[in-house]
Amino acid sequence: MLPATRTADGPATFAPTSAAHDRLYRIMRTRIMHGEMLPGQALTLRGIAKEFGVSMTPVREALRRLVAEGALTLSASGRVSTPELTNERIEELAALRALLEPELSSRALPRAHMALIERLQTINNSIEDSGVLRSASAYIRTNLEFHRTLYLRAQAPAMLAMAETVWLQLGPTMGMFYDKLKRQEAPYHHKLIIAALRAGDEPSLRLAVRTDVTQGLRFLVQ
Repeated sequence: MLPATRTADGPATFAPTSAAHDRLYRIMRTRIMHGEMLPGQALTLRGIAKEFGVSMTPVREALRRLVAEGALTLSASGRVSTPELTNERIEELAALRALLEPELSSRALPRAHMALIERLQTINNSIEDSGVLRSASAYIRTNLEFHRTLYLRAQAPAMLAMAETVWLQLGPTMGMFYDKLKRQEAPYHHKLIIAALRAGDEPSLRLAVRTDVTQGLRFLVQ
């Protein structure tokens, strides 16, 4: 159930519809981005409303926003579901990551102080935790945290927003992929990213990021 607020008279009341829909949108967006939903998984207004204890209105608005971002698809019959990506779509999204993320890392490099590098090392170490490696959604969440932490230092919010939209569209497919892959260790190229940051080596940083964000996607193309 979404958060409630307590009035001066005592009983709790649910947040206004605008706040409820925004909260619901963020929860659903996070689930999709972290691969907690399978490709082609259908969603219903009634089911979501029941799960979160809200009316149909905030659910409808949240889903509308997610459809607009490409996180969900809406069929001619009105069926809402997570996307099932074609090989061509996966290749297109991989190309976008290869363009956006090396550029974000390059812009972040001049602001990559030691505290940031240590934070990235800590996040990467946490990926090797057995619980994270066994859970596709936990792995994706921690992996994206690594990248987002670096890219925030780029101070390029529009570019980061575009990268996050790509992550969002790939979420269900990546979740299915990592669930089958059963990784045993943190991504090798994260270590190269950290080493390049320590050395202030921009060409090596761009190469490490580009390889890291695209190599997994190559395995998705049948």
